Amino acid sequence: QGDGQDSEDWFSRGRRSDRATRHPKLNLTKQALPWNDRFKGKANLHVFEDWCGGAVRHLRKNLHFPLFPHARTTVKKLAVAPKWKNYGLRIFGYIHPFKDGDFQFSVASDDNSEFWLSSDESPSNSRLAAFVGKLGTEWTAPGEFTKFSSQVSKPLHLMSSRRYYFELLHKQDDRGSDHVEVGWRVFLPSLKFEVIDSSYISLYTDESSLKMNHVEHIPQSLASHSGSYLWEAQRDEHGADMLKADPRDTFFLTPAIEASRVQNVLVPCAYSPTYVVKDFPIARYQGLQFVYLSFVYPNDFTRLTHMETQNKCFYRESPLYLEKFGFYKYMKMDEEEEDPRQRAFLFLDTDSFLDEEEEEEEGIDSPEPTEPAPATKERSLGLLPGASSKEIPRATGDYRDDLDYYSFGAQQDRARAGASLAAQPGRWSTSRSTGTSTAGVAQEKVYVTRLQPGKSRGPAQEPAFPSIFLYPSPPRRAPLRSRSPQRHPGPSSKLRRLPGRRRRVLPSLLLPGADGLFSRETREEATAGPGRTATADYNSSEAALLGGTRVTSFLKMSETTASRQEGREGPGKGQEEEEEEEEEVSDYSYEAAELPQSWLEDSINWQRTFSVSSVDFELLRSDWNDLRCNVSGNLQLGEGEVVDVVAQYLEKLNEKNGGIYTLLRIINVEKRRDTARGNRYLLELELAERGQRTVRLSEYVYVLLHQGKQDDSAEANPEGPALAATEPQPSAWSVLYGKPVLCQPLQLSWKQDVMVHFVVPVKNQARWVQQFIWDMAGLYWATKDANFNVILVDFDSEDMDVEKALQEAPLPRYQYLRRTGNFERSSGLQAGVDAVEDGHSIVFLCDLHIHFPPNILDSIRKHCVEGKLAYAPIVMRLSCGSSPREPNGYWEVNGFGLFGIYKSDFDRVGGMNTEEFRDRWGGEDWELLDRVLQSGLEVERLRLRNFYHYYHSKRGMWNARSKKALKD
Repeated sequence: QGDGQDSEDWFSRGRRSDRATRHPKLNLTKQALPWNDRFKGKANLHVFEDWCGGAVRHLRKNLHFPLFPHARTTVKKLAVAPKWKNYGLRIFGYIHPFKDGDFQFSVASDDNSEFWLSSDESPSNSRLAAFVGKLGTEWTAPGEFTKFSSQVSKPLHLMSSRRYYFELLHKQDDRGSDHVEVGWRVFLPSLKFEVIDSSYISLYTDESSLKMNHVEHIPQSLASHSGSYLWEAQRDEHGADMLKADPRDTFFLTPAIEASRVQNVLVPCAYSPTYVVKDFPIARYQGLQFVYLSFVYPNDFTRLTHMETQNKCFYRESPLYLEKFGFYKYMKMDEEEEDPRQRAFLFLDTDSFLDEEEEEEEGIDSPEPTEPAPATKERSLGLLPGASSKEIPRATGDYRDDLDYYSFGAQQDRARAGASLAAQPGRWSTSRSTGTSTAGVAQEKVYVTRLQPGKSRGPAQEPAFPSIFLYPSPPRRAPLRSRSPQRHPGPSSKLRRLPGRRRRVLPSLLLPGADGLFSRETREEATAGPGRTATADYNSSEAALLGGTRVTSFLKMSETTASRQEGREGPGKGQEEEEEEEEEVSDYSYEAAELPQSWLEDSINWQRTFSVSSVDFELLRSDWNDLRCNVSGNLQLGEGEVVDVVAQYLEKLNEKNGGIYTLLRIINVEKRRDTARGNRYLLELELAERGQRTVRLSEYVYVLLHQGKQDDSAEANPEGPALAATEPQPSAWSVLYGKPVLCQPLQLSWKQDVMVHFVVPVKNQARWVQQFIWDMAGLYWATKDANFNVILVDFDSEDMDVEKALQEAPLPRYQYLRRTGNFERSSGLQAGVDAVEDGHSIVFLCDLHIHFPPNILDSIRKHCVEGKLAYAPIVMRLSCGSSPREPNGYWEVNGFGLFGIYKSDFDRVGGMNTEEFRDRWGGEDWELLDRVLQSGLEVERLRLRNFYHYYHSKRGMWNARSKKALKD
């Protein structure tokens, strides 16, 4: 055990975790290391594994770049292809020109790469010479040196008597054939680029004998610098709400109120929540079901709103429902006002209709009469009748009428058209109506126009709106997949079909025109004889006179031209294809299930408006520990409830201290709900003392609801203490069994200066161990809090001297424990806790790959109460390629491996299960949770801001052995 000293110089050399708030001075390597002839023939190669993205800027975001690579090795030529994915390379060394003269360099890679070259042997003089892409989407084929203009450098004058420092950066994602190569040529345009081989390169230095945490020799240039110089310039603004500043993050720096000021402010009361499961038998791993969440005020923005494009579990809707229907059930579409001048009319002639018997005997697809607005709402494409529709499930609750906006389907349009005709007696003939309603009123049915057979075909009419269609030739046919024609075996007595002749009937179609809407009428295809088909031209008349009876449909009463145009006959098909044609319809037919997108387009109403009610989705959440949703944040506490409790407490505080405190801000309020007995609150308030000094108040209070017991002084009084002179009206949250009592819970107070021990087992994780030590040193530097201890349990690490690294770090105190054998997390944690002598201190079982917020010590102390509370903060797991400044990931709602508890409570529950979890880990945290809950402790569960688990490589961890391939 040893005590470190605060060393700001040491801290500024290595630590990078607070780069977001300060811009470190560039410490470029100006003086090159001594060089030796035996360095020739190789270059230094550093590998950064398991890091997503295809751009070099993604590599620079890696926490360990450039000082702590996953592996350090060498390469014999500047052409590398590991055949791997999600990695980054840094190749550096010297180039030795074979002659004096001007040279050009080119780099090729999949994905992005950068080639930097110095004007001499100093890394500080390196400049970008050539590169492939900047976005991560650019790539080249192997040996493709001239795909991008940026690949080829300008002519550079080199001398054979000198060596030139170079640096090659490469980033590969999870796709493509990974490779990176650098070629050069004497500056002659006719020459080809050749890969730089071992004859012209050398090492920067020999790293074979150095430990992985020995990084002083690694050169730092503008291309690769620990201060993230280029990352700052290339960084995009991230949209996570959690990155916004919050007073909780630094409230621990505010001086605390004197303890005597808050003593006996409230009457004491027993604290015994009903959800505690002491001595209750819990099956293995069932303790997860007995952990409850706390409510928080004000909003701490721990909800991962920026990740909800991938996961919408916060809204408690079925993912399949949202994928298909979205959030339309929460919207009520406003009814559209109909313009009388744009009203749709159907000009119907009863003589042009077939009787129902005739339609049935005809055997061709015949539309049924349309009823008035049906009960089931339909959604169609604009005003196109017959288009396919989808039925949307009706919403429940307050949204049962929210789907009325789907009522603009084809049937409703036809019904409105029929009603318009009925409203104009004497001008247009109406369609027949059949049947009566239960009230005795006849209901009109609007029929889609059908032509009677046998009538002569009149000459074609010129289109009412010339050039309205854009197709000069007939479009391709679409196969009919629904409502195939129905055949009857016998010929109809009323419809005589000629051999080789076939009728094709299309429904009416309302389309927008220059002066309103017009309809596309029934078309007929007839063969000129057996084996030939005569097809009406699609640019011919839109309102043909067939059989002497004119069938017309339009919207406005405007006059139209009546010129004629003869239809053109196109080439026919053979008799052998007639059966196939029976299954097809024209592209203008809306009987087809799938229509060509080039012709049919959705009708969009840009003027459609809707009504919506304010919805608080937080009210739909409960304090149950939902293990299925990993993007929702802490539960939100209502402001009215907070104001009530704070006002009552401040009145009592000023009543005791003579009114010297004024509320400045409500920093944080946390509530644990117990509807049967009472609610526990943690009040954190910023107060002004005598109008001058700002102090911090952070105390637990209890709102007692049930006063059934008589063994407590506070509960013995049935009326309870007076809460305020003018008490507000009791709200639903506070009244269950009479007037609530605001009291001080017995044995529920936290200590602001208690010692916290971070216990971490490690093995062969040099880069992460060093980063953890730097983070702990940074925590001490930021908080000036010396009441914490770092305990590292080392299982024979070979890649670094862990004890020496602890000795050199400016830590307030540390303990180094060395163990032999394979890595065992349970036994390592138990050994670290056993090294703690003070039972009244807190042990925090920790992981190595953690980013700690500055208020981590204060958060652990507030939520650990000896004999009452243990603390399991929820950590956010960063995704591959993410960082604390770009926090993409999810909350680890299932993990309890990060656990704070008093040493005495840890010993009382039996400690870690080292027998069952000897050679494996995973599940030991749940097993410990079961025993903690059975002992009668509460486990506080909160999502902690800026508390991250770094994404890291699993390769080479702990006891894993690598498989050496026999051949590539």
